[in-house]
Amino acid sequence: MAIAFELVVNFGSEGDAARAACDLARSAAAIPVGERTIRLHEPLLASTAGSDGGSYLELSVLPVGVGWGVVLDRGHEPVRLSAAELTTLGRALYDLLATFSGYQAAKVGWDPEWQIDLAELRQDWADELATGDPTLSGLVLAEAVLADLRGRRFVPFSPGFRWIPYLGELSSTLTAG
Repeated sequence: MAIAFELVVNFGSEGDAARAACDLARSAAAIPVGERTIRLHEPLLASTAGSDGGSYLELSVLPVGVGWGVVLDRGHEPVRLSAAELTTLGRALYDLLATFSGYQAAKVGWDPEWQIDLAELRQDWADELATGDPTLSGLVLAEAVLADLRGRRFVPFSPGFRWIPYLGELSSTLTAG
């Protein structure tokens, strides 16, 4: 089982926007973290089944070497990061996200895919959306998405998007491998 630190983005059915985001991720510079720089893997774009039986385009952007058991990391040196360094990396991934358009939901963190499934958010996380629960820290939603469920802790992220501000990575050091 793989555990990945990543940016995941739900593009709904907006294929052109998803492909444009892939191009932006491909051209992104390596991210300075402490005394090293961390490159990004080739972005992954796939059709994903939602909890409601529908599907959406999901983009994943993974830093090289940050994770455990990630197939894309084969042949790359594992990277050991502190919580502060992971937070720096996370903030840089949100900076990259701010250059994207046309998406519905996005999140950075450890395996955050479940947090961008709009049906699951509506069905199982309505109370947390309304209160801005810290579990959803860093969740970015398009302004028109789940607007009836969002509480006052959602603030502007970038034009057309709101979020529960990212609190960073509270866990201790991870040794990837």
